[in-house]
Amino acid sequence: MPSSPQHAVPPPSGLSGPVAEDLALYQEKFRRRLPESLDELHGPTQGVVELPLHMAWSGMTSYDLGKPRQCMGLYRTVLHEGLRDDLPRYLNRDLLLQLWPVLRTLVGRTVRAVWEDAFTQLASRTQAAA
Repeated sequence: MPSSPQHAVPPPSGLSGPVAEDLALYQEKFRRRLPESLDELHGPTQGVVELPLHMAWSGMTSYDLGKPRQCMGLYRTVLHEGLRDDLPRYLNRDLLLQLWPVLRTLVGRTVRAVWEDAFTQLASRTQAAA
C-alpha cells in the first residue's frame, strides 16, 4: 500500500446499506492495486505500447505515446483495468503527473478519489492547475 495515509473514500451522500457496501468493495479493488509510491512507476514515455488483453479487452490494444489522445487512452485504460504488477510497467511517474489535471476528468470518480487520496502529489497537481 502507498506510504501516504489512506482514508476510506466516503460514499456519495444518501448511500447506505448494500449500495454503500458495494461502493466500498469497488474502492478497495482499486486501492489494493496501488503502488507503494509513484516513484515505482517507470513505464515508457515514448513509442508504441501494446497492452495485454486482460487490460485492453474491449478496444484498442496498441497506443502511440506520441499522440496525446492515445496516451490519455492508455493511461485511462491502465488505471481502470491494470493489475498491481501492470501499473509500474505501463505507467510513468512524470507522465502521470503531467497528464493528471486532464486525465482525472476522464477516469471514473472512484479511480480518481482512490489515487488522489493515496498520492498527495496528484491532488496538489489538480489544485495547481485550477
